[in-house]
Amino acid sequence: MSKNLIRSITAVSVLFCLIWLIGLGWAVGEYYAGKPEKVPERTTEKTVMKSKKGLNIVALGDSLTRGTGDETGKGYVGVLMDEIKEKTKGPVQITNLGINGQRSDQLRKQVQEKEVGRQIKKADLVLVTIGGNDLFRGGKAIMDFGTDDVATIEKKYLENLKAIFEQIRKNNPDANVFFIGLYNPFIDLDQGKEMSKVVRHWNYDSAEISAAYPKIVFVPTFDLFELKVNDYLYSDKFHPNSKGYRLIAERVASLLTW
Repeated sequence: MSKNLIRSITAVSVLFCLIWLIGLGWAVGEYYAGKPEKVPERTTEKTVMKSKKGLNIVALGDSLTRGTGDETGKGYVGVLMDEIKEKTKGPVQITNLGINGQRSDQLRKQVQEKEVGRQIKKADLVLVTIGGNDLFRGGKAIMDFGTDDVATIEKKYLENLKAIFEQIRKNNPDANVFFIGLYNPFIDLDQGKEMSKVVRHWNYDSAEISAAYPKIVFVPTFDLFELKVNDYLYSDKFHPNSKGYRLIAERVASLLTW
């Protein structure tokens, strides 16, 4: 084999080797040039944007939503707002639409109002307290808790509760809704234990209604007041005091995901 032939073969081999290396380098460069950004970076950006936007909360219901009995004036809604601000480090807007003495049939009408519907529509979180005035009726329930009247009242209450949840979901299918259950303020009275059975039954039926709707969470409070009810009641022996409202707020806060 002549030297010229050997040189030619070597030159061709080197040429092909160079072409292969150039092609490999181009392919690797294209791969890394087109590689997407890391997911954690985009996720962090969205989290910051959401924090800047803030959180919009709408509170509906009765005197518990208004915070009646709280010496500080905050109620569970105000305490919860402080907790959320501390956790998120962002702005929180509260629209408190609670009405003292409101029953479920009245709240059913309220959520159908145009302005209330507009507030619910833009809410990220909806808080609801209702049912206490339906059941207790200013203390009358402690006298007739064993009669058929209570069962009739509960039936109407559950119908109203369904309508309330349906209207909330119609206005806002995405917001998380926390429905606060009932406690028994009369547990230390002679007929308190019998009354507790009625309250637990109402809570169970209310929780079942809540479970039928997406993102509606029943928040139990009965156990919070059961052992030391008088320590957590206002002087009227019905509404919570500041300690009682804080217990409710902490229970709701424990269910939130930050």
